[in-house]
Amino acid sequence: MAERKIQDLFGKPIEVVNMGLATMVEPLKAQNVPVADVDWRPPKDGIKHLRFLKNGRSIDEANEEAVARIKKARPVLIGMGLAKDVIPGYKPNLFLHAGPPITWERMCGPVKGAVMGALIYEDMAKDEAEAEKIAASGKIEFAPCHHYHTVGPMAGVVSPHMPVFIIENKAFGNKAYCTINEGLGKVLRFGGMGPDVYAKLKWLQTDLYPILDAAIRSLPNGIDIKALIAQALHMGDECHNRNRAATSLFLRAIAPALARTSKDNESLAKVIEFIDKNDHFFLNLSMPAGKAAVEPAEGIEGSSIVTVMARNGTDFGIRISCMPDRWFTAPAGMVQGLYFPGFSEKDANPDIGDSTVTETAGYGGFAMAAAPAIVQFVGGTPQDAIATTLEMYEITFSEHEGFTIPVLNFRGTPLGIDIRKVMETGILPKINTGIAHKNPGVGGIGAGILRAPEKAFRDAFDAFSQLCK
Repeated sequence: MAERKIQDLFGKPIEVVNMGLATMVEPLKAQNVPVADVDWRPPKDGIKHLRFLKNGRSIDEANEEAVARIKKARPVLIGMGLAKDVIPGYKPNLFLHAGPPITWERMCGPVKGAVMGALIYEDMAKDEAEAEKIAASGKIEFAPCHHYHTVGPMAGVVSPHMPVFIIENKAFGNKAYCTINEGLGKVLRFGGMGPDVYAKLKWLQTDLYPILDAAIRSLPNGIDIKALIAQALHMGDECHNRNRAATSLFLRAIAPALARTSKDNESLAKVIEFIDKNDHFFLNLSMPAGKAAVEPAEGIEGSSIVTVMARNGTDFGIRISCMPDRWFTAPAGMVQGLYFPGFSEKDANPDIGDSTVTETAGYGGFAMAAAPAIVQFVGGTPQDAIATTLEMYEITFSEHEGFTIPVLNFRGTPLGIDIRKVMETGILPKINTGIAHKNPGVGGIGAGILRAPEKAFRDAFDAFSQLCK
């Protein structure tokens, strides 16, 4: 029987947006009908729409203030420094990690691997066996990156002598920090260990960091990271798992300063080559830019906007604007994605990393419609990427006019995850992310997509409800 296609009156294939009817999808796909599958469902029974606090304050007005502060943010790269010297409150034995608080005993394999690798990098341990003993001894203080105005991709480990980028939000004066992106594969942030891992980290500290820092500090106005993100969204990036255009834009912005400040052409060439070959280099700039943008929205009475969304490979956690010091957690989910050759789901660690700060700030996975080619890295189809962004408008309070999506007629990206809307619609934030091997020392094994766990949002909503009429 000849293959049939559903057509309109003009003989053109019909493109379908499927709203939550799972049984409709496969028959349409079997007939080669382009389908954008939106995970929509009717509002949940028993979820009250919260409008006012007990003192009469309007929740919508509080949320307007929160998103206005995020939109007003102007994150600028102003320099670099060693973590111990520039991150406020840093202590000699402090090691930061991604996600909500966690003890050594509960840490997943990649975080344990990154901690042990960092101890060797810091010359605090001679090998992995000694590093494991030190990490478990209580001599090391562990804390979330988010508690120190910092963000870390994947395992997120930051140790005292690691160079970090310094991002200043020029609109509010607050700063955020992040380490240098090492690339993909067997690297520390994925829990990788070994001589090659430590050698690269040392090179980042002794060679790349001084050259890059000198160039950045020679620029009187720094580098406007918000402007680069806005441009990259028009060039096929979403600035979480696709940063190819943004990395190129950054290299173009810094290149003249590099040439003027570096005295060693060969070292300079290696720095440029490293950035050029690492398409994820910009991730470690887009993340602290998001952190710097969102932090001023913390502490607004009555705001139900999510200001932190992070994972440590064991737990997923969020914090909301009106309760900036309280974590709401749930078990981290498993990523559905594409794997590097030789690896599969059985090798994967649960969801991990602070990189969901990008979605919290209005780009990343929420802007997937701007980056259809990302599906080659995380799986799915270009239609899925568009459907993801359209769906996220349902759970966000506003749209970010500073970040627009060409394919959606330059509509602003979804901004301000509202726990009320998450609970009312039953739609959970959609995240695209890397995948780390579950065992220490292996590293990255792929990338994919998953939903944030409902429990964290339900608990936050229940706690928020106690403040309301």
